[in-house]
Amino acid sequence: MDIPLRTHATTQDRPTALRYSRTWGTGVSSIGEARDAVAALLARARPQPGRRPVQDAQLVVSELITNAAKHAPGPCALGLELLPGADALRITVTDTSPEPPRRRPPDPRRVGGHGLHLVAMLSRGLEVTWLSHGKRVTATVPLAPAAAG
Repeated sequence: MDIPLRTHATTQDRPTALRYSRTWGTGVSSIGEARDAVAALLARARPQPGRRPVQDAQLVVSELITNAAKHAPGPCALGLELLPGADALRITVTDTSPEPPRRRPPDPRRVGGHGLHLVAMLSRGLEVTWLSHGKRVTATVPLAPAAAG
């Protein structure tokens, strides 16, 4: 069983500056936890993002956390930051693997290996920062406010 090393959520002075972070000792205990963290953080955003951007952000988190759990022994960390104006969510995943994320050539017959293509489609880019023991992968997912109804 994975035991979380640290969990915290903070709110800055401005109501739109919301953050969440979580560190796991080895691997990831639940991809679902990461998806739930996205939904909970974005539920507090003002303006409220639409359903589709929340789902997009959850998919990006799932892909990045899955890659970290699959390719790095641990620890692994997730950081979420709602950017000012609530117009985008910055997703950061840190792991211990020195290998960069690699997109595989598209192959509709292959099961798996499509995650980074999805991340690239749903985010404003993928940034990799090399650390002394691994890397930090950051994607920024644009958010659109929910339609008034």
